[in-house]
Amino acid sequence: MSVSPVLAPLSTDEYAPRPLAPRDLRALARARDSARRSASRPGLDELADAADRTGLAATLRAVDDEAGGGFFDLAASAASDPAAADAAFAGDEIVVDVQTHLVRPSRAQSAAAGALWGFLRSVDPDRWGSGVDVRLLAAPAWATAVFAGSETAVALITSPPGPGPANVVTNQDLAATRDVVDRYAGTGRVLTHTIVHPNLGPAELDAMVDWSERLRPAGWKVYTLWEPPGAGDGRGWFLDDEPCGTPFLERVREVGPRIVCAHKGLSGPIANLAPAGASPRDIGPAAAAFPDITFVVYHSGFEFRADVDGDGVGGDPAGGVGRLAESLRLADIAPGANVYAELGSTWFLVLRRPEVAAHVLGTLLRSVGEDRILWGTDSVWYGPPQFLIDAFRAFRIPERIQEEFGYPPLTADAKRKILGENAAVLYGIDAERARSWRDASREWLPSAADELAARLA
Repeated sequence: MSVSPVLAPLSTDEYAPRPLAPRDLRALARARDSARRSASRPGLDELADAADRTGLAATLRAVDDEAGGGFFDLAASAASDPAAADAAFAGDEIVVDVQTHLVRPSRAQSAAAGALWGFLRSVDPDRWGSGVDVRLLAAPAWATAVFAGSETAVALITSPPGPGPANVVTNQDLAATRDVVDRYAGTGRVLTHTIVHPNLGPAELDAMVDWSERLRPAGWKVYTLWEPPGAGDGRGWFLDDEPCGTPFLERVREVGPRIVCAHKGLSGPIANLAPAGASPRDIGPAAAAFPDITFVVYHSGFEFRADVDGDGVGGDPAGGVGRLAESLRLADIAPGANVYAELGSTWFLVLRRPEVAAHVLGTLLRSVGEDRILWGTDSVWYGPPQFLIDAFRAFRIPERIQEEFGYPPLTADAKRKILGENAAVLYGIDAERARSWRDASREWLPSAADELAARLA
């Protein structure tokens, strides 16, 4: 059995995967044993993979056992019986993924590409350790993975940092992808960001006027930890500072849309990233100063190195997410206010540490509230995202942890909101139309994929 994405070894050093910890090896051995026992089912190879729901159930049960139990609500039968696994992971939620990615193959040698490949090898070496096949990240692969490889009804495309000419994809590419899918699948299946780098100078803010009208972004994406190559002081910039943050937010207020999505956390190892700027300490002050702007905190401030070490960031059991909660507390930003937290990559990275996952979700439920947490996966970095959806449906915060830390429960109602309803409200998505897309025919995909391949080569 290949290593499940849940148990993929992570890294704290530049690009080198850290070996699996003893607990992970024990969980993996249990999952392999379960897969071998179920391999006698007709039509199944012994090398069960993570796309098989029984394999995922076996892996999650093994991880749960190693963590002391109570994190994943999965019967033993789900690890061997496909019908039981399907029932265990079933859900009727509208799934809106507010963080997906793609790459133009022709930009595979760009400055941004090398940094991105390093990040992918670090966080998912089981998938990318032997090299990055850019075809698996191209627009056709993105469309197939997200819309055929999962129950996702609506996807938002975003981009890594870097100015357009040096990036793996441009703002115009994102808008073009949306327009192609609109024509084949119906308007509204895809939303887009426009990436802004306020620390590149006033011209970047001036361009927002044109971008708002021509590219029609659902929100503005910023990387406060990114610095121009050869420039910067290693600090990055902040949403509440005068040189960059305040002028940017004033321009957002002026031109709209008034939604700012800020990458916070996941500060390495990528070139030109300043760990200081990854801190979410500026979210509370910015949200208080601009109450008419909605802030979406991408990755919720989580640092994946903390997940590997298992000891949090500065004693924070939520791996850095507690920094966001503290920023909001100090600025008197209450749950349900103008700050959302997003789970892309964070959920993938904490699956193998369910205790950390419980602290991440518990901290967010307590600090921003169940109406302000958004589902994101960072697909297509980790392949089709259905296993992430399934694992989230099965996850719960054990009562012992709720009681000790004062966390609210992760209820079925909260999961439904997180998986899609909150994003539908934020972005004005027609919920009933989105529900119809969930089970709609995917016959449009081959034609759309062909055009995407031609336009975003």
